[in-house]
Amino acid sequence: MRPIFAFAGLIALLACGTPDLDDPKLSDEKLNLEEFFDGRSVAYGQFQDVLGRVQRRFKVNIEGDWNGETLVLDERFSYSDGSTERRVWTLTKTGADSWSGTAPGVQGRAVGLESGDTFNWKYTIDLPKASGSGTLRVSFDDWMWLLEDGRLLNRAFMRQSGIKVGEATIFFEKK
Repeated sequence: MRPIFAFAGLIALLACGTPDLDDPKLSDEKLNLEEFFDGRSVAYGQFQDVLGRVQRRFKVNIEGDWNGETLVLDERFSYSDGSTERRVWTLTKTGADSWSGTAPGVQGRAVGLESGDTFNWKYTIDLPKASGSGTLRVSFDDWMWLLEDGRLLNRAFMRQSGIKVGEATIFFEKK
């Protein structure tokens, strides 16, 4: 009987909820991605596995260029283990509060919606493995909240084949 309870507890843990765009807003701020990311910003973050253990930390230097239609984000990652990675996103504003985008490794197109101080960004991407050999296909459910003084908090829920594999917590600062 114990294994059944343990399994049920694990399923409950893995099924924990995520934010929703209809959640009450905690500020009157309005997030505009094109304004926040146009120019230079820096981010600090870490990846936690499904048990909450920190597995990897990183810093990202970001150069953003908004031309009125397209936002290009040139992201340069530096990981705590000394490895580096570069990812260039090309985002297109598809409506007053909607976005579409792509980057190398992204499967299909990423889609996002802004709502007040919140942005939700969903995509599936092939990420390089920390070991340096091969890639890992991961689906992201990214949630960003605009804070005061040019700061943005990001919590990314990550799944592989529908199973939660971890979360990334990232803090962005506009420079």
